[in-house]
Formats: sequence, structure tokens, C-alpha cells
Amino acid sequence: MNQSNPADLTARAARIKLILMDVDGVLTDGIIYHLPGRDGSLFETKGFDSQDGIALQWLHRRGIQTGLISGRVSEATEMRGKQGKFAYVYQGFMEKLPIYESIKAQSGLADDQIAFLGDDLTDAILMKRVGCAVAVANARPEVKKIAHYVTAVAGGKGALREFAEVVFRAQGLWEDILREYELEP
Repeated sequence: MNQSNPADLTARAARIKLILMDVDGVLTDGIIYHLPGRDGSLFETKGFDSQDGIALQWLHRRGIQTGLISGRVSEATEMRGKQGKFAYVYQGFMEKLPIYESIKAQSGLADDQIAFLGDDLTDAILMKRVGCAVAVANARPEVKKIAHYVTAVAGGKGALREFAEVVFRAQGLWEDILREYELEP
């Protein structure tokens, strides 16, 4: 976990109402599997972390919206978007800024109420605009340099879950989540 100023990170995370993210390298480890279909075509799939999945449920139940913006188009990503109750699912967009501006307009939120998790150069343009920029541990060095927070774990290994806990703690929600599972805060 890399945070240069914990008080600043807490203040940023306390304002978050929407968490946007890239997919490959953030929600996944970046490996894309091509499996043969019955008709001889190739079917693309990828693996998603179950801890990120429960974090998506907690975020949804607490009114913190989520969205993804991916340069690739994948049925697996579409399914993850539905299962994770993402408010915004955009695929096939290498140029992410117009999509970000559209989401911002639809949501009515300001930049400082939005976080973005990224790992590569295509994510940097959004990370420079949002209130809380998060780089996953496997992000490119240039991306880590502009992040407000760098996760301890790599994409596809619970990076969203890690950052969700930062948000929950900053917004005073973490103790309630622990109590749901009969754990002591």
C-alpha cells in the first residue's frame, strides 16, 4: 500500500460516490484466454477475483456507484458488469476521456466525487482528472507516479476490494460491514 499523505487520501476517499475502473490489468490480471468454440471460432474469457466481487456488492448496497471503461470488448466483461451491478459498462473505447465526460454528465457528479483505478497509459488521462486516482500494484511506473494511492495487490488479485476498504473506512462504513458478519470493529 503506497500513500504519500494518509490524511489527504482519507479526505479524497470520503467524497467518493462513483468508482470507475479499467478492466484488463485492474479487475483481471491482464491475461486474456482464447478458447476454441464449437464452430471453430475463438471465445475470449478472463478471470475475475471473488474478493472484488463481494466489494462490488458492498459498494452497490451502500449507494456507491461503479463503472468500467475498457478498450476491449468481451462477453466476460459484460457478464461481470451485470453480476457486479455496475451502473456504467463501456467497452471498446481506447479513448476514455469522452466516455468519462459522458458518465460524469449522466451521474451529475463532480470530478472530486469520482475515483478511477487504472494500470496503463490509456488510464492516465482520467486519473489526472478524478478526485482519487488509484494505480494497481502492477501498473506502469508512469501511472503509479500520478496516483493518489497505489494498491498493495496487483490487478485481478483484489485491488478493487483493497481500495473499496479505503473508501468504506473514510466514509465511516467499514465497521457496519464488519458487524454484518458478526466481527468486532
